[in-house]
Amino acid sequence: HPLSLLPKEFSSASSTTTIGTVTSRVTRNGDVIMEKDLINHEDLAGDRGMIDDIFDETYQEKEGPKPPMRYVWRNIILMSLLHLGALFALMLIPSAKIQTLAWAVLCFLVSALGITAGSHRLWSHRSYKATLPLRIFLTIANSMAFQNDIYEWVRDHRVHHKFSETDADPHNAMRGFFFSHIGWLLVRKHPDVIEKGQKLDLSDIKADKVVMFQRRYYKPSVVLLCFTLPTVVPWYFWDESIIISFFIPAILRYTIGLNATWLVNSAAHMFGNRPYDQNINPRENPLVSLGALGEGFHNYHHTFPYDYSTSEFGWRFNLTTAFIDLMCFLGLASDRKKVSKEVILARKMRTGDGSHKSG
Repeated sequence: HPLSLLPKEFSSASSTTTIGTVTSRVTRNGDVIMEKDLINHEDLAGDRGMIDDIFDETYQEKEGPKPPMRYVWRNIILMSLLHLGALFALMLIPSAKIQTLAWAVLCFLVSALGITAGSHRLWSHRSYKATLPLRIFLTIANSMAFQNDIYEWVRDHRVHHKFSETDADPHNAMRGFFFSHIGWLLVRKHPDVIEKGQKLDLSDIKADKVVMFQRRYYKPSVVLLCFTLPTVVPWYFWDESIIISFFIPAILRYTIGLNATWLVNSAAHMFGNRPYDQNINPRENPLVSLGALGEGFHNYHHTFPYDYSTSEFGWRFNLTTAFIDLMCFLGLASDRKKVSKEVILARKMRTGDGSHKSG
């Protein structure tokens, strides 16, 4: 069955491609039941210019003992110091000026969008298109977030989708909450993660000059945008103390941003319902969505990774979707990929856990 691309809304600023085919319907007791939905993933992936975020059913974990765990002590020490600094920052909040707290929230939102709208939905999944000014903004925001450069983030995330919950998944949730949350950054990668990552086709990312410019100058960009800028603004413009300026908008904001992202890898793979596909681990977790600007609708996202909204509910608990829609309205983004309601319902009926009925 070929992929059915329903007509685009040909507004140059905000075109949306609706994706979906429903192959049959059966009426029982007056109810319409979708028996099966078929999406040709390769056709759809070709439309996006990549296929490496589609789960690989053929992967087999190697037999025999697992490789020994090798600790990365530099990361262990730095992450420990970072979180101790964040605890200290919490004690400084009552002494901070309201402008400083507002600035910290703004820095959090901007940096989070650099991950959610940038390295995740735009570059990892090609779920919409962005103009050069928007790509530059998202790259700046991404450096403020300091979660590896876009190229590396995309590589690891595509491997995560293609080999989810296997040895080739960088933050395999089958290894426990701590590992999938932060532990995966404190040990050497499993050899399968490295091997599969090297085999991905990242030509689309290499062809983006903005992404490769960031990769070339990533370390100085992080020093400037993640730590220096958030610290200097409160100190210079409203005479905040340098200690508070550093520990709240820089250290605390950065730590919260990291953990919000990590909860998508850990909590959203363990806690919640599975209305779209009960055969995979990722779950729907509204609390994670609230903290991660819409990234907690994770059962949906792993079922339909090409949907720009990562959810069927639009702006609900999903600030990133609202941001992308605004960018389309302003003419800075276009060609949003969206799965049709018919395909979503058919998939729920076919593979979901039934929890959608009470929703």
